[in-house]
Amino acid sequence: MTHSTQHKGTPAPVDPRQLDLFEFARSGRQFAGVVRVSQLPRMLNEVPADAPADQRDTTFTWQAEGSTQPELQDDGTEGPQPYLRLAVHGSAWLECQRCLAPYEQAFNVDAIYRIVGTEAEAEEFPLDEDEVDVIVGSRQFDLVELIEEELLLSLPLVPKHEICPDVHESLTSGAAGTEGSDEQDEADEKGGAEPDRPNPFAVLQGLKSKGPDGSDDGSDDGSDNSGGKH
Repeated sequence: MTHSTQHKGTPAPVDPRQLDLFEFARSGRQFAGVVRVSQLPRMLNEVPADAPADQRDTTFTWQAEGSTQPELQDDGTEGPQPYLRLAVHGSAWLECQRCLAPYEQAFNVDAIYRIVGTEAEAEEFPLDEDEVDVIVGSRQFDLVELIEEELLLSLPLVPKHEICPDVHESLTSGAAGTEGSDEQDEADEKGGAEPDRPNPFAVLQGLKSKGPDGSDDGSDDGSDNSGGKH
């Protein structure tokens, strides 16, 4: 199970998978806990099979804080609007797309949500609020699912080491992509002109100036052979 602690003296332990999110925000409560990647099935799918067996079940620490802010209501009066702030920190093993080896990726999430009651309210929320997301609250809200969703959104588009310890042989040979050929192109550009090669016309000219036995046939290079058979 996920482990959690609570602050501001709540009467009973609260299950982060069944949280009364409206009450949580209204009372300004705070919770903190730890969740393992093995408890997050979609995140676990991102962990490569060759990640270190004794380290693959990494942990994430999280902290949630509820609050309300006065906002103008439809009737023209001000009313408290519930908000949630969620911070998640930890790491998970991913597969580097450059060298194809597992590496440990750090995650640092800090998100603020405006809590609404229905999907219709969420759709009406203005899209210009870049720093605030909207979530539909409930009396049995799954906070762990929200944590997993934020971690998935934080996955890098192209997972990779900052500096790869080694490069996969398929990439150095160019057999499985363009990286090998790109490196060769760079080498060609840096190397300048191609090495000198025999001029085929010069060789042909040398052959024309010698007879069948290899000796000079004494013919003039500029002689006209047009009288021969065609």
